[in-house]
Amino acid sequence: MTTASRRARWLVPLALLIVWLGVGGMLGPYAGKLGDVATNDQASFLPQSAESTKVLDAREAFDQRETLPAIVVWTADGERITAAQRSAATRAVARLAGRTGVVGTPSPALPSEDGLALEAVVQLEPDLGHGLSDVVDAVRETAKSVPGTTAQVAGPAASQVDLSGAFAGIDGLLLGVALAAVLVILLLVYRSVLLPFVIIIGSVFALGLACAIVYALADHGAVRVDGQVQGILSILVIGAATDYALLLAARFREELAERGDRFAAARAAVRRSFGAITASAATVALGLLTLLASDLTNNRALGPVGAVGIVCAVLSALTFLPAVLALLGRSAYWPARPTTPDTSAEGRGVWRRVAAVVDRRPRRVWVVTALALAVFAAFAPSLSAKGVPLDEIFVNDAPSVAAQRTLGEHFPGGSGNPVVIIADADHRAEVTAAARATKGVDSADAVSASGRPGGGEPLVVDGRVRIDAVLRDAADSDAAKKTVERLRARVHAIPGADALVGGYTAQQYDTQQTAAADRTLIVPVVLAVILLILVLLLRSLLVPVLLVATVALNFLSTLGVSTLVFEHLFGFSGTDASVPLYGFVFLVALGVDYNIFLMSRVREEALTLGTRQGVLRGLTTTGGVITSAGVVLAATFAALMVIPLAFLVQVAFIVAFGVLLDTLVVRSLLVPALVIDIGPRAWWPGALARAGGRNTEEGQPNAVAPKGS
Repeated sequence: MTTASRRARWLVPLALLIVWLGVGGMLGPYAGKLGDVATNDQASFLPQSAESTKVLDAREAFDQRETLPAIVVWTADGERITAAQRSAATRAVARLAGRTGVVGTPSPALPSEDGLALEAVVQLEPDLGHGLSDVVDAVRETAKSVPGTTAQVAGPAASQVDLSGAFAGIDGLLLGVALAAVLVILLLVYRSVLLPFVIIIGSVFALGLACAIVYALADHGAVRVDGQVQGILSILVIGAATDYALLLAARFREELAERGDRFAAARAAVRRSFGAITASAATVALGLLTLLASDLTNNRALGPVGAVGIVCAVLSALTFLPAVLALLGRSAYWPARPTTPDTSAEGRGVWRRVAAVVDRRPRRVWVVTALALAVFAAFAPSLSAKGVPLDEIFVNDAPSVAAQRTLGEHFPGGSGNPVVIIADADHRAEVTAAARATKGVDSADAVSASGRPGGGEPLVVDGRVRIDAVLRDAADSDAAKKTVERLRARVHAIPGADALVGGYTAQQYDTQQTAAADRTLIVPVVLAVILLILVLLLRSLLVPVLLVATVALNFLSTLGVSTLVFEHLFGFSGTDASVPLYGFVFLVALGVDYNIFLMSRVREEALTLGTRQGVLRGLTTTGGVITSAGVVLAATFAALMVIPLAFLVQVAFIVAFGVLLDTLVVRSLLVPALVIDIGPRAWWPGALARAGGRNTEEGQPNAVAPKGS
């Protein structure tokens, strides 16, 4: 080899390394800046076509100034509120008038029917940003000045402060927990000093690049990002980049042991891993992009944001990692030494024994495994996706939740979250009467020019009026949602009223209905996309159908286990309406990754060894790396549980448990046993099926043939 050739072999990986170091240096800080363009205003993520969203737009004309209400509630430790305490409460909130962030004059303190509590509403500016927390704290401290009472603050303003607090420090905390989990697992699995750090650095570079792209898109209004999307992006990129890196690093180790030349080994590892890694990335990215078909804005936001993250992850795995491995060579695995798969721990140990069990009785293995998964799947229909009650949104008891609970004990359940009706002014009396007559409605009054229901002459804007209806049941309850259904039926039936029903409860109801419609639309699209990619990768039809069926069964089994865990262990009475869809997209798209890694290797081996020996060799050679990848991905998603929100805890459990179930059971037992039992026909109608197991190894018992035998 000439001197110029030797230099060229070093220049390409060095150039790639320099480029990625530049990416990390310039774009890395964006991983901590994404919160600057994120919004946690849940009104921004409602269904676009829903009736409650139309009401949200229409009601702006009735607000002289857009506000965010903070509801102050006082109790006197089981005693009746005195007239002096009521006067003191009114004077206390009145002192807030004119304070920065407070709009207008707060309402006077009004007593509950049982005489045990007081309520006052303080309207705040909605665009205070981080300053909202300071204003709510000021309201709370001022309210505490009423002698002999306990003051709490509920309402949208307090909820938004608690929600922002839950996401505070998400960048550092979540990333730190995820990276620490990945590092520990990699150190234990590889017993190498350098390789785990190389893989983690590559995933951090990928995350920095992804966050920079998403930051630019969000800053220009192309996508919307909230704390949930932000957290999922971090976990998704770290997990996916690590998975792809593990697969390539394992292949590089094989090639290096056989070839001895680090540069040739790096090229061969990229060439032989490229199809599986890109197909895996494509299933996840395209699966996420199907969320663009959703009518929920936060679902549509997660689609392109997640796809950007996956592209950055695969780009890092196929460029940064091979460059570093080519430069480091054998020292990347120090103090371990790269060995061929047939003399490695995986070949001698547990995966050879697993392969022997599968090979001995394949039909019994897949039947028993499938039946066990089906038993768990039977519990899946019991999962309640009607939404998470307000008092369960936060895993830990947040101040706004405790205040809302107190408010509901002494005032109508819907107090502070009225149903908003926008109707034709000429039919105001009919609509108001219909609302009051609806079962579940406590009161209904037109909003006056002062901004309060029943406070004077109704405010008319462009021939329309706003009527606020207070419900008897808690605003987030199933009973309240049924009341909204009845209320809509009544007011829609009034000729010429052109009435629209919105507000918090209606928004929850519309979100729930939209999420159900999204599942019906998106689930078959995701399955079709994954099936198409598998057909193109494996060049057969039957195996891809079997793989899609197994990951679908794995998802249903996971959902069944989650139903039991959420209810009996975590104490959740329901799940967020989007949880099943998020769980499906992540678990099916990510779960099929491991089957892609396995079956692409099985097909490669089957071309020379035949189907049976190809399955056995593919299982033993990929068993260790795929299991490591599954454990890493499960650990990274489990890191989402550090954010004390029920939605993320539920998604984290479903994905983490489902990935482990897929890795340890579906990919290790069910899929290999099925393919061995079916034989070469599994590759129908591809060339392998037509070959019919042409080599002699198809009839040999319990042997994992060495490569090239």
